[in-house]
Amino acid sequence: MISVRFVYLTGQRRSLFRNVRLAGSWTGWTDTPMAEVLAEDGCPAFAVTVQFDDGQAGQRVQWGVRLDGPAGANAWGIMTEVQDPDSQQRHREFTLPGPGGMLEERYHLTVSRRLGAQKQFSGGSSAPGLRFAVWAPNARDVEVVFATTAGYIAGDGRGTDAARPAIPLRPTPGGIWESDPVADFAAYTGVPYLFRLHNAQGQLVYRTDIHSRWQAGRGSVDPAGGAWDGDPRTLDGTVSCSVVVDQDVVREEFEPTTSPPAVIGDDDFWRDEFTPGVQLPARIEDLVIYELHVGALGFPRPDVGTLADAMRLLDHLVDLGVNAVELMPLAEFSGVFSWGYGDTHHFAIESSAGGRDKYKHFVRACHQRGIAVLQDVVYNHFDSNAERAEWRYDSTQPEQNIYYCYEGNSADYPDPNGGYLNNGSSGWAPRYWEEPVRQLFISSAAELIEEFHLDGLRVDLTQAIHRDNTVNVEHPWGVRNANLFGQKLLREWSRTLRLLRPAVMLVAEDHTGWSKVTEDPRVGGLGFDSTWFADFYHHLIGDADGAGGKARLLREAGFGHDGPLAMQQFADSLWQTQFDKVTYHESHDEAGNAPGTARTSMVAVNQAALVGSTRQFAESRCRVAAGLSMLSAATPMFFMGEEVLAQKRYTYDNVSQSKEDLLGERAGGGAAMFRFYQDLIRLRRSNRAIRSRNIDVVHASDPNRVIAFTRREGQTEVLVVASLNNHPFLDGYLIQTDPGRLPSGRWLETFNSDSAIYGGANVGNLGAAIPADDGRIRLLVPANGVLVPQRS
Repeated sequence: MISVRFVYLTGQRRSLFRNVRLAGSWTGWTDTPMAEVLAEDGCPAFAVTVQFDDGQAGQRVQWGVRLDGPAGANAWGIMTEVQDPDSQQRHREFTLPGPGGMLEERYHLTVSRRLGAQKQFSGGSSAPGLRFAVWAPNARDVEVVFATTAGYIAGDGRGTDAARPAIPLRPTPGGIWESDPVADFAAYTGVPYLFRLHNAQGQLVYRTDIHSRWQAGRGSVDPAGGAWDGDPRTLDGTVSCSVVVDQDVVREEFEPTTSPPAVIGDDDFWRDEFTPGVQLPARIEDLVIYELHVGALGFPRPDVGTLADAMRLLDHLVDLGVNAVELMPLAEFSGVFSWGYGDTHHFAIESSAGGRDKYKHFVRACHQRGIAVLQDVVYNHFDSNAERAEWRYDSTQPEQNIYYCYEGNSADYPDPNGGYLNNGSSGWAPRYWEEPVRQLFISSAAELIEEFHLDGLRVDLTQAIHRDNTVNVEHPWGVRNANLFGQKLLREWSRTLRLLRPAVMLVAEDHTGWSKVTEDPRVGGLGFDSTWFADFYHHLIGDADGAGGKARLLREAGFGHDGPLAMQQFADSLWQTQFDKVTYHESHDEAGNAPGTARTSMVAVNQAALVGSTRQFAESRCRVAAGLSMLSAATPMFFMGEEVLAQKRYTYDNVSQSKEDLLGERAGGGAAMFRFYQDLIRLRRSNRAIRSRNIDVVHASDPNRVIAFTRREGQTEVLVVASLNNHPFLDGYLIQTDPGRLPSGRWLETFNSDSAIYGGANVGNLGAAIPADDGRIRLLVPANGVLVPQRS
């Protein structure tokens, strides 16, 4: 008989699944129960041994699992699609060995506890050992070497700790090298290490652990390129040593007061994650998102902002009323003054920001206050300085550059770099057709959701993954397969996350308009909840050089003329907000970084100084812009500082000069704007019609510069009237539409952006009932204002 042991490994500490069953082609896909076991990584796994007849030797068989869990009963547990770019089937396949043979077939749902420096439980011992593992399919040999406390080993081996012997790794199937378990995990906690390997060409190279949970450096110095003072605080984490950490404990205090710091178990840390009576939003349509760059906090300090600064901002956010923060990337990146959109170590939290423990403290503090946390993640390219990380990890041969897309053989090109694929944005594309590369992104996201308790993820420029890969030199393989495998990545990614936590909120920065982005993977979709709606921004604000042909309302209004604005063109964009969108009147890209852009306050008055009446115009127009975004049918988001009329251009290469005094402005010149945002957000969150996806644009006038739309849910209905006219309609403004689109009855003004408490002129309907009849309603409309009547 042929004996095959099937093992399904979760790689997650939580016990999430039950009633796990093996299904295979040899039984017509009927179920065989699997027993739950504790895997060597300390996580739940499921196993069963199946006997095959010797006459089946050499046959190809397929298998998978069904399970019950958070996503419901009878879910298919294989998230990975087959290697065929044109197929979305999900099963594992292998060849049965010869008569009497024995085999173990494993499937890893995630590799969160498989690769890197991980705990190893074996031999019945309750104290874990340590096992190292790395994917290096082209290496000739691999070992782990350890550094001194400085946390850096040079290319010639300087900095190696002679007191700690190197640990050899042995090759295993799939190109993974593993060490035998080292007896005492605790003895290595906090120790810096690198992988030292002979690459395919026989060269001795030092490489970081791509699955590292902590990088030693907290600064921006690369010792290979210049002088370094030997202090880990100045060392760049992308080139420093990886560090062994215990993933199952957390420093008890945000700022430790003991040495060594007191730690508690992960489960104990999260025990008081929520505050009774304080609700955490669980649906993306209920969010009001505050986009936050941690590095731009800490005014007036010239150094980089940290998670400590973010913690100090939380009371401000609670007062403001937002119920979600979206953090710009915090995975390990080069330097310190960076936006973070080029990562090297997707499992490691940037040390200069505060690292993994402080990140957990921040998330817990947000949840205790009813604020959900979304994190930007980047899969369309790696950091441009990845020489010790992804770049040429185990071979200098371009076609063996295991983390980068390469077509054909380098000998086919006059320039060997000709075979690399561009990602359509900012670098060479990752090697999406390699399952370990896809698993790097998937498993790191799973860790953010499971270990760090994040509520959602926003993926940077997804179109660069699934559509926009381009060739340097034409090749028969083309870019079609790269795009198809990019789609595989996103389907596998969203499937895995929803298997672990069905309510996770997934947002794509995708500007293609492709409907599949927000469709279910079961019908070929990519599985996102919403997409960023950049067109809305270009129509509403329009200051970017690339916004030609859009309505560009605020930019045109900022010139100060009284001529027509393209309200009817904007109306179509406003109507589209009902279709799974995230709208914004300001994001990090358009706050001064993209060509032509500036902060909203400056666009509103064509870059004029904000003094006297010019500031009044800026504030009133900014209130209109924020109101149109916040009251649309999409999930609203705005960039940090908008709530206090931020004015400084925000650019990727000058973060220190982009800092705004958020708290100072709130108490000073930005007080009225802050009050406006508070009330606008309160209206958004409290009104079920405004939270709905229902919208009907009932009026748009280019000459009058007025637009009106209804929001409706059940018996609750509101009318939003927005004007960018520089003059009020004191004799009343008539809106007329089909009677069915504007019900007759009494309407009461519930919100007016021109209120004196916001710095306005108090033009409006002053609480009086406004009659509507036969689809007609006449209202007093302020200059550059937003009114929100509700039907009583």
